[in-house]
Amino acid sequence: MAFEEHPAERREVSVRRAPKYVPFLILGGLVGVVAAAIVAYALPGDASFDPGAVFGFFMVMFAAGGAILGAVLALVLDRRSVKRQQRAVVEAVPDSEPDTDPQA
Repeated sequence: MAFEEHPAERREVSVRRAPKYVPFLILGGLVGVVAAAIVAYALPGDASFDPGAVFGFFMVMFAAGGAILGAVLALVLDRRSVKRQQRAVVEAVPDSEPDTDPQA
């Protein structure tokens, strides 16, 4: 079986480091939950409200707010990475041996 050599294909690509959005959303939500716990249990409050109910109320608000702030931070970092992207030229390198897998 003869192995043909093809000329290398060259392409110009952009290279940048983009953030992953889900970890930013999760971290923002967790920071919101911690802030809600601090507000509910560490600060003095009205004795007529149960601290667990206060925590649940603030947890919903602070976790949503933290997730939104995490998303905004990820968008800002993504915009910054677009401005710092670099161009590179890549070329395909053929395999030294042809594939012998019959299932391919």
